[in-house]
Amino acid sequence: MKILREKKGIKICNKLLADDKEATKKLESLLSHDLDFHAETVGYASHNFHAFPAKFPPQLPRKFILELTDPGDVVLDPLMGSGTTILEAYLAGRQSIGFDIDPLSVLISRVKVTPIDMTDVEHTAQKIVDNAREAIRDKLDKLTEALDRRWDVSTREFINYWFSYDTQKELLALRCEIEKIDDVFLKNFFDIVFSAIIITKSGGISLALDLAHTRPHRAKTVISEDGNIIFEGNSSKISSDRMKLLRKIQRSAIDEFEKRCRQNFKGIMHKIPDRLQPQVSLGNAQSIPMGSNSVDLIVTSPPYASNAIDYMRAHKFSLVWMGYSLKQINIKRKECIGGDSTNGFAMEKLYGYPAHIVSRLKVLDRKKAAAIQRFFSEMTSILREMFRVLKPGRSAIVVVGSSVIRGVDIETQKCLAEIGKDSGFIVPQIGVRRINRNRRMLPVGATHDKNCQIQQRMQEEYVIGFYKPDIQTLGGGRDHSRT
Repeated sequence: MKILREKKGIKICNKLLADDKEATKKLESLLSHDLDFHAETVGYASHNFHAFPAKFPPQLPRKFILELTDPGDVVLDPLMGSGTTILEAYLAGRQSIGFDIDPLSVLISRVKVTPIDMTDVEHTAQKIVDNAREAIRDKLDKLTEALDRRWDVSTREFINYWFSYDTQKELLALRCEIEKIDDVFLKNFFDIVFSAIIITKSGGISLALDLAHTRPHRAKTVISEDGNIIFEGNSSKISSDRMKLLRKIQRSAIDEFEKRCRQNFKGIMHKIPDRLQPQVSLGNAQSIPMGSNSVDLIVTSPPYASNAIDYMRAHKFSLVWMGYSLKQINIKRKECIGGDSTNGFAMEKLYGYPAHIVSRLKVLDRKKAAAIQRFFSEMTSILREMFRVLKPGRSAIVVVGSSVIRGVDIETQKCLAEIGKDSGFIVPQIGVRRINRNRRMLPVGATHDKNCQIQQRMQEEYVIGFYKPDIQTLGGGRDHSRT
C-alpha cells in the first residue's frame, strides 16, 4: 500500500512538473510577441475618461487576460492606476479586482467600469452647467464668500498660485452643483469630468503648462480667448521663442466642463448581462486584502522608482477641489510606492543584483541610493504578496520602466525579476515594448534628446512574466527580513 501511494505521489508530481513546463513555455511565447500595439486604437469604451501619466495600452492587459484566463476567473491589479486592467478584465467577462493608494486613481477606475443611465447623465450635466452659469451671472458675491472660507491657509495659497481668480469662481460654481447630487454613481461621474478639465497633458484650465511634468511649470503669460492679457509674470530674461512655449490661453472652466461631458458621454458603460461588477477599493499593494491562492491572473504596473513620475503631485490639482487639504494629500503622497522619503521606513534586506545597484549608487548619491533601496524594498513586499494571493500554476504580468540615476541604469526589470525568483516565482521571459511617446502622457517632450536622463529611461519598458509553480520549493525563496 505504501509503495502504491509513493508511486501515485510520484505520478502526480511528474504531472505537475509537466504542467509547469508547459505553462512557462506558453508565457515565454506570449512575452516574445510584439508588445508595442502602436497601430491599435486605445481610446475605446471608457479608457479616455481621464488623462493619466504613463498608462499602458489596453491591448497589453487584454492579451494576457484572454490567453491566460477563462470567463469568470479572478484578475487582480494591486497597483491599478487608471484602471486599464480592471476595465479590460470586465469587458472580457472576468471578475476584476483592483486596489490603489491614490484616491483619484480609485475614483477614475470606479467610474470607468460603472454603468449609468444615459438619460440621467445628460439631464444632470445640463443642470450643472446651467446652474453654474447662473451662479456666475447672478450670485457672484456668494461664490466669492464661499471661496474665502472653503480651504485652510496652505491649500488656499496653492489654489491662488495655480488657478486664476475667474477660474476659481467657475470651478467653485461647478463644485457646488456636483456636490448637490445624491446619486453616488452620477456624482462620481461628474467628479471625474471635473478633474479631467484640470489634469490634462496641456495643463487644462489651471495656470500649469503641463501637469505631466514631475514639477509642473506655471505659465509666464495667460491670455483670454479674445486676446487680452490676464496675467503676466517676469519674463525679461526669456527669449521670444521660449516665451511662445510659456504662454497659455485661459479658457472658461464651465465651457470646458460642458465639452468634456459630451466627450465622456461616448464612453459611458452600459450594463452588460451576466458580467461580474468589478471590485475597486483603496488599498496598499504591500498588504493585499485577499485570501491566499485566490487569484487567477495579475496584470499590473508599479510606478517608476524615485518619483520619476510623481502621480500625486499632479493629482492634487483636482483633489484640493474635492475636499482634500494640501496636508492630507502630502501625507498620502509619502505613502505612495517609489517615493523619495525614507525617514522611518523599514527596509527589506536586499540580495544579489538589487543590492549591487544600491551599493553603486551609494558611492554617487546616498540619498538617491536610499530611495532606490526603498523602492526595491517595497517591491519585495509587493511581489511576496502577489505570490501569496496567486493560485499555483498561475501568472503575474508586471510592466516596468527602468531609471537612469546619476548615470547608473538601475535595470528595474532585472532587479525585480531576481526579487520575484527569491519570492518563489519562475521568470521564464522578460518582454520589451517600445513606448509610443505621442500617445503617452509623459514628463518630457516627444523629441528624443540622448543627453536627457529622463528620456533615457522612458523610451521603452519591460514586461516581466512571473509564474507561480504548482510544485513549489520549500521555503519559497530567501528569508526577507526587514532591517
